[in-house]
Amino acid sequence: MTVADLVGQDAAEELALVLTNHGLQRMTARVLATLLFTEQPTMTAGELADRLQASAGGISGALKMLISVGLAERVPAPTSRREHYRLRDNAWAVLYTNQNEVIGAIRAAAQAGIAATENGSLARERLTEMRDFYEFLSSEIPALVERWHQTRSRT
Repeated sequence: MTVADLVGQDAAEELALVLTNHGLQRMTARVLATLLFTEQPTMTAGELADRLQASAGGISGALKMLISVGLAERVPAPTSRREHYRLRDNAWAVLYTNQNEVIGAIRAAAQAGIAATENGSLARERLTEMRDFYEFLSSEIPALVERWHQTRSRT
């Protein structure tokens, strides 16, 4: 391993620590950081396990989570019998686009709460604010992602 690899590995671990401190599971954060910092186009689960000195189960769970939110993807590797993974192209915009489903579920739960509370109650006021906020987010995210794409296409 070169000095540049060690510096990159330290930076990746620092990023993983920040992500963990803000709610991401530790192994998921470490796998995400590794996929961000690698110079390899793809990595196998075995390579991730070796690099992170982690169990196959830990890597598998982290990859499932990253794939489910749209940050990582399985990619074909015709010359290999192992599955390969990479950070998804446009991962951050995909993540926010997927958030629309979460926002919709939260909004629906708030609406159900509003229906179950009395007019003028504090609970109804709080739930109405929650619903209104998530309706606002839901309407703003598509335009924000589109502006992001336009910005990226200019650079």
